[in-house]
Amino acid sequence: MIKVSYKFIGFLLLVNLVAAEQISSSSLEDAVNSDNRTPAYTERDQFRNPKETLSFFGIKSDMKVVELSPGGGWYTEILAMYIKEPGKLIAAHHDPSLGNYYKRSRGNFEKKMQSDEIYSKVKIVNLGSKLSEDNTIDAVLTFRNLHNWLRGDIEKVFKQSFNSLKPGGIFGVVEHRAKEGTSLEQMIKSGYVTEALAIQLANKAGFVLVGKSEINANGKDSTNHPKGVWTLPPSYRLKEVDRNKYKDIGESDRMTLLFKKPIL
Repeated sequence: MIKVSYKFIGFLLLVNLVAAEQISSSSLEDAVNSDNRTPAYTERDQFRNPKETLSFFGIKSDMKVVELSPGGGWYTEILAMYIKEPGKLIAAHHDPSLGNYYKRSRGNFEKKMQSDEIYSKVKIVNLGSKLSEDNTIDAVLTFRNLHNWLRGDIEKVFKQSFNSLKPGGIFGVVEHRAKEGTSLEQMIKSGYVTEALAIQLANKAGFVLVGKSEINANGKDSTNHPKGVWTLPPSYRLKEVDRNKYKDIGESDRMTLLFKKPIL
């Protein structure tokens, strides 16, 4: 009989774990560097740091992930290529019944999802609806959306996110960062939100803050611009006025916050 030591078994398990981690990391890097991404989107990587951000949030390729309000699909492109079976990607987009902008935005996103086999497994649900069955999702992510929900939807969106997550599930938030002490009115007007308010609202929904990162920080951004955050690239709301100045600043200063749903 061949005897195998427990130390050797432990070594093999460690090797397998390391290999799995390397495969997962490589897969994320491949998704970020894929030629299937929109060229105009990849130009924003220097400001949005997708590989580092998703790694900080602990996103793995076999997770069930909800992306809240994905807009034109900047992060959806990466996540759709990265998430593999048994993982699943759910995009919670605008409810088209709200009409006008919401209907157009949702329609454009659906066309994008139909444009390539890469997106064939992305499930689309209405933002503000039940995102999934309760306690079934590994991670909920939102990128630069909190300011859009400050007029009344934010508590509902946070609570629905909380309910959908498994105990121990991840809630990852990236948002334009306002100076502390900024009024709610100014946050809505400028598109910048204070860390204190973001944390307060997440705590109210039941989340616990477990980490912060300066991955998406930008010390050049004063956060005080004529047209708020939309003055900066890629929006350039002032068009050609001081364009080089705002191009030099780059995209907004952003908080990157990691919350979890407590394990009861």
